Amino acid sequence: MSNLTRRAALAAGLALPALAQAQAPAWRPTRPMRFIVPFTPGGSSDIMARLVAEPLSARLGQPVIIENRAGAGGNLGTEMAVHAEPDGHTFALVTVGTGAINYALYQRMPYKPEDLAAVSNICTVPNVLMVANNVPARSLAELVALVKSQPGRFNFGSSGIGTSLHLTSEMLKASQGLDMTHIPFRGASQMLLEAAAGRVEILVDNLPSALPQIRDGRVRALALTDSRRSASLPDLPTTVEAGFPEIQAVAWFGIVASARVPQPAIARLSAEVQAIVQEPGFRARLAEQGADPVGNTPAEFAAFIRTEITKWGEVVRRAQASAE
Repeated sequence: MSNLTRRAALAAGLALPALAQAQAPAWRPTRPMRFIVPFTPGGSSDIMARLVAEPLSARLGQPVIIENRAGAGGNLGTEMAVHAEPDGHTFALVTVGTGAINYALYQRMPYKPEDLAAVSNICTVPNVLMVANNVPARSLAELVALVKSQPGRFNFGSSGIGTSLHLTSEMLKASQGLDMTHIPFRGASQMLLEAAAGRVEILVDNLPSALPQIRDGRVRALALTDSRRSASLPDLPTTVEAGFPEIQAVAWFGIVASARVPQPAIARLSAEVQAIVQEPGFRARLAEQGADPVGNTPAEFAAFIRTEITKWGEVVRRAQASAE
């Protein structure tokens, strides 16, 4: 931007970032976009993808079609994005699982970190620890005492082996010496249905997909796995407030593409996602889901992913978790 243009912008009272977005990279899609979500419909990943797909479609001038491709803890759908035609028309939702945990969890991974190009992190969300209504515990401390009094009696559910939901429960189990049985499901929606029926007694889920069940009273929330409360559930204490500061797990949802996709396409996608995350309406919708907006650059998101791979690798090793 020239000094003259910059002065004119300031004189007009325009924000320079807005002008930068207006001068987005020249690449533009020429046909419908394929947005792979590597998990089943109804979970937090699917919710976040659908929230961003509509405004992204409007900004790109092409339909953004959600394609749910669940399997292998999200590896199946992510691998499809890695091997898709590298023309910028296919990208995938990435999570703490597919972008960090799975590298330590799976003995044979179908892709490597360097096979993926970071686009932008959409948001972060805390996990929430809950119990079925037939479990008498009304606080996290009461739950720990109850499980300790009856070793092997209780089960805990997750949306799959090695997910952040599973590992959050493993953090609790290891830190308190609890004897519980893990029941993995293929997705959060099935786990929540089983908990509402009382067949799964203890569970952890991302806040967005758990909120409807909590608000309808089908499950009982005990603590948020974060250091600060959520505006979505302002009366729910955090694990820190409950006296369990070692139990903290924040999930995240972003966009990646094959590393073979040309940089102009990555730059355009990132610029549009960053612009969407700054929109007041979109931020309000994220807040309704208990999510905190991020919207960063490809370089910033790539650096964040590297730190998450290291962090969660340690958690997986401590939990001695593994998957085929």
